[in-house]
Amino acid sequence: MSDETEVLSLALPPGQLLDEMTLAERFDMSRSPVREALIRLGADGLVVTLSNRSTIVAPIEVATFPIYVEALDIAQRMNTRLAAALRTEADLKIITRRLKSFEAAARQAITSPCRKPTRSSTWQSHMPENQYLASFYEKLLSQGQRMLHLHFEYLERTHEGYLLTDEHTLMLDAIREKNVDLADELAHAHTRQFQDIFINFMRENYTTDVALGPLRAAE
Repeated sequence: MSDETEVLSLALPPGQLLDEMTLAERFDMSRSPVREALIRLGADGLVVTLSNRSTIVAPIEVATFPIYVEALDIAQRMNTRLAAALRTEADLKIITRRLKSFEAAARQAITSPCRKPTRSSTWQSHMPENQYLASFYEKLLSQGQRMLHLHFEYLERTHEGYLLTDEHTLMLDAIREKNVDLADELAHAHTRQFQDIFINFMRENYTTDVALGPLRAAE
């Protein structure tokens, strides 16, 4: 397990101090690959460098979740619409291959608690016509990887809802048929499903079935 995996799986919690030397000793490697990994994580917004030059695991900004989902929804819809409108047969083959890779990662996530897909729906973002939109979309997905981890963990534990992969076949079919409006509708529903599951996770109450004594102080 690498430092990147531990950040994404929340084994290294938000706010955890990341020291190059300690991490190098822990993973039995030189400091150079550790430094490179921290640079990659910083580019994805998953670690932050403080004013004193210390590096910590970035906090999960729950307060900004609504506007994050809003941006994700717009990016996902635009990329999916673009894929449906402009895809070529060569694009379709690449998109299909990426989807299969993601779904394989999702199946591994179900059977192994340490294996989680590192990205969400980037499979449909391969559109050379506008790499700016694709890059923006992938950046948002990178920033949300830890929330995706919580999404899968919640589904594994509660068996509520369904995996994000369940709608992918319909989205791929819409792209294949160049049905732009249907692709847009499915992409929007896809984002809302992720949002709903994460909100359910935040609402979890672990004391629902616990019998507590009377609150005499409140009487």
